[in-house]
Amino acid sequence: MRVVLGLMLASVTVAAFGARWVWSCGRPPGDVTALCVAAVSDDKDDAGRAIKGLRELGPAGLAALMRTYDAAIQRHRANPAAPDAGWDRLAAALDGVAAQKDAWAAGLYWYTDLDAAKRAAKAAGKPILSLRLLGTLDTEFSCANSRFFRTVLYPNADVAKALREGFVLHWQSHRPVPRLTIDFGDGRKIERTITGNSVHYVLTPDGRVVDVIPGLYGPAAFLRQLTDGRDLAMRSGDAGFEDELRAYHATRLVTLRRAWAEDLRRIGSTTSVRTAPAGDGVRPTAMAGTRVAVAKARAETPAVAAAMTVADRATLAAGTDDAAWAKIALLHAADGRLDEASRAVMRSKLAADAANRLTMSKMIVEDPLNRVVRNFERSVAEDTVRNEYLLHGRVHEWFATGAVPRRLDDLNEQVYAQLFLMPRSDPWLGLVPADTYTGLPADRQ
Repeated sequence: MRVVLGLMLASVTVAAFGARWVWSCGRPPGDVTALCVAAVSDDKDDAGRAIKGLRELGPAGLAALMRTYDAAIQRHRANPAAPDAGWDRLAAALDGVAAQKDAWAAGLYWYTDLDAAKRAAKAAGKPILSLRLLGTLDTEFSCANSRFFRTVLYPNADVAKALREGFVLHWQSHRPVPRLTIDFGDGRKIERTITGNSVHYVLTPDGRVVDVIPGLYGPAAFLRQLTDGRDLAMRSGDAGFEDELRAYHATRLVTLRRAWAEDLRRIGSTTSVRTAPAGDGVRPTAMAGTRVAVAKARAETPAVAAAMTVADRATLAAGTDDAAWAKIALLHAADGRLDEASRAVMRSKLAADAANRLTMSKMIVEDPLNRVVRNFERSVAEDTVRNEYLLHGRVHEWFATGAVPRRLDDLNEQVYAQLFLMPRSDPWLGLVPADTYTGLPADRQ
């Protein structure tokens, strides 16, 4: 089977007959266009085989499917509440080829086998961005953070471009996601996921971890992390990269601590920390100075950073309560801004509910989505600063002090246990405290 480059459809007509769509594509059977047509067939077996065939083509298969049905995708993006008999089949085909739920919004292809991702990365000369999450990325009910990634990050035009052009993408489930069902006893049920967190790892083409992006970031902040991580990963073949990696994270740690302290000053906090370890003769500009000579930076920067880790982190954290985090988030509100592509995903999730509310009350003069977006953006901005200052700071400490396991799986266990406080040794994810009486049998708590 060959990939038809520069796919040109002679004609594509879409007509709805009940649950069936009919396409006239003007291409001989067996090529990629025929697979695209079969992928949305109402014959599940035919569709499954076509989806599998497109997925085996890699990112080119997804790109062909997106191009073939671009008009349908754009209609859904503009008005997700409009009736469309074939949309569910098209959405399922896109998700199946991409291995990501809501693939229509992002158009990103994800590997689910790390060895395959490494082969693709080496062939393309690109680093890998590897996601670990609770649940799976190709289902609706993955953990909350991964669902937010599918809304905030992956559809964002700038982020999607950076991911598509700069990385090979991979995801792997850390463990199943807990799901909670509330039954009201009258036929109504609410189903939600509870607890859980997700993390992106920036890897060299051969799978070496160079950075960890923990939890949810706003699009602008995430894009900065991607840019820095990609540049770092592509220098992995340089002589002395081990020392350079430690120096990079040590520099980032000092910069981050100072930024946190400056944010506290800007919101009127009296909390203060050292900008360099006392007694070592290092001035506040020492970190910038060490970058002048690479060899000197590699030798000295980790030591400078190591001396200002735990104590400074504790001082800063103690001076940053919930109210302070909210104020700091306002300083970085731009990092949480959603673009129109992300709003389209939110609109697709909220379309029915918003329509019902508008029908029930003619007094509503503002699109309900706008209020939801504003609240969500504030939450994303706060998550961003908390994750950067608290969690990413710990990651920089680990790298700067040589406390990072070589194996990705071992580092992932460390991240979930020490950053997310979700050790694999706790099968209940902290939801069933051993020393708390619930009045229920142990297997029903």
